[in-house]
Amino acid sequence: MTEAASTEAAPVSLCAREPHVPADRLVAEMVPPPRFDSVRFDTYIPDPNQPSQTDAVKVLSSFAEGLGGAHASGSGKRRWFAKKPAAPSGPRGVYLDGGYGVGKTHLLASLWHATPAEPGLKAFGTFVELTNLVGALGFQQTVRTLSGHRLLCIDEFELDDPGDTVLVSSLLSRLVESGVALAATSNTLPGKLGEGRFAAADFLREIQGLSAHFRPLRIDGEDYRHRGLPEAPAPYSDEQVTKAAYATPGASLDDFPHLLDHLAKVHPSRYGALTDDLSAVCLTDVQAIPDQSTALRLVVLADRLYDREVPVLASGLPFDRLFSEEMLNGGYRKKYFRAISRLTALARDAKGLVEQ
Repeated sequence: MTEAASTEAAPVSLCAREPHVPADRLVAEMVPPPRFDSVRFDTYIPDPNQPSQTDAVKVLSSFAEGLGGAHASGSGKRRWFAKKPAAPSGPRGVYLDGGYGVGKTHLLASLWHATPAEPGLKAFGTFVELTNLVGALGFQQTVRTLSGHRLLCIDEFELDDPGDTVLVSSLLSRLVESGVALAATSNTLPGKLGEGRFAAADFLREIQGLSAHFRPLRIDGEDYRHRGLPEAPAPYSDEQVTKAAYATPGASLDDFPHLLDHLAKVHPSRYGALTDDLSAVCLTDVQAIPDQSTALRLVVLADRLYDREVPVLASGLPFDRLFSEEMLNGGYRKKYFRAISRLTALARDAKGLVEQ
């Protein structure tokens, strides 16, 4: 192999990427991520031991059907002298109250797909993506951009930062006034250690004036990603990971501590763009996360990789040892368990990259 050919075949480095994401891309990408492109209510497989999962499909299907027809505010094609239609009865929002891994995002994406409206009239994104949109467009322009929508789905509503919670609650209040229907899941408040769920009562209290617009829908169950599946493969050697990276077109290869340092220099809104066109992420020397700020950045990256179904091959510590006991018992425990769950699933997906 010539030196030029060898260079062309070399894996890319995430540490060498510094993506810039224009505001219009943030808007255009407010659709279910690639992992959830094809999910529908009929592809959700309820656990027979958890009747609340079957009930959730029925309730959400009915909710989607109720969003058909004219925009609730009467905006769009309504003539200026036409009588404004009465506001629809009942809550215009639904909150999916369940632990990690019970399929909340699958159901939220299925609701988006099932809602009878053009894709441009529906929006789907995480709380972080929504706050990034406000930062890019400004509050008033975000209201104007989303106010004509039929539905806004918010996955992993973040309640850790009171300022962001107030900001998004204010935005949603304006959108509800415009007739936009809402659907959301949320994370755990700092200090809320109880169940693996957030708890609807806490969510409704935190969003205050918006609570009347949400119907809580509880979804019980265990983490489906580990239901009946084998344990995640043990970490590989540095040599195996490096060899697999060079043998896999479109793979990236990075030293884990260096990648953590690089993530601190890239805004989390750009982590999706950071992973553009990757077929796999290969990491050497995975170590325990040194602090909470670093841990939370890794959580966002894990979410973006999981959304895009990018396998992760790694050497060093196994993913269930990334976070300290103090972190796993702290206020962000749900985020960390979700990251472990998702990285473990992606590690399984990467198993075939290593030659047996």
